[in-house]
Amino acid sequence: MTHNNQATVHAPVHRDDVGSKMGMWLFLFTELLLFGGMFLIYAVYRFQFPDQFKVAAMELNVTVGALNTVILLTSSLTVALAIGAIQKKNKFLSIIFLAVTIVFALAFMINKFFEWSAKIEHGIYPGSEYLLGKSNGEILFYGLYYVMTGLHGLHVIIGVVILSVILVMIMKGSINHENYIKLENSGLYWHLVDLIWIFLFPLFYLLQ
Repeated sequence: MTHNNQATVHAPVHRDDVGSKMGMWLFLFTELLLFGGMFLIYAVYRFQFPDQFKVAAMELNVTVGALNTVILLTSSLTVALAIGAIQKKNKFLSIIFLAVTIVFALAFMINKFFEWSAKIEHGIYPGSEYLLGKSNGEILFYGLYYVMTGLHGLHVIIGVVILSVILVMIMKGSINHENYIKLENSGLYWHLVDLIWIFLFPLFYLLQ
């Protein structure tokens, strides 16, 4: 009885990088619609209560807001450098830049934690007796402030999780110079997080 040894032929794995990136852009568009709606609500109330919004903004720490802006802008640079490094087959440098991006993201959340804690300690939070004694415009300002910056903070946390998973994948080699679309998509998401903050910072902190 003759046995024919036939080599097993594996079909190349098909990757739809264009479709993946298009899907990511579609997701980012829905995120922009979400925050765009909130920005529209903010604009309406700010038009109705311009002076009261300015008074409420006086309670915010511009220095902390500016520091967080610098942190996020720098983190957008480092995630872009991580993508550039993996494209140039420099795995080590890509890992370093992505790790630095995650550190910046955590620094942003730490600053936000202390900022919120200070506000809450002074009784400035939705539903507080102190805030309910203020004008309608100030109450609306802080309602929007907590909702919009809180939702943005949630996106930062999600970003940290995503970037951490991508970091592990780079370390294991499943993301490399030939297959880095997941890193690119996570970078696009992180740029969106940065872009949203660039709008939030002047709207809330620079009214003074």
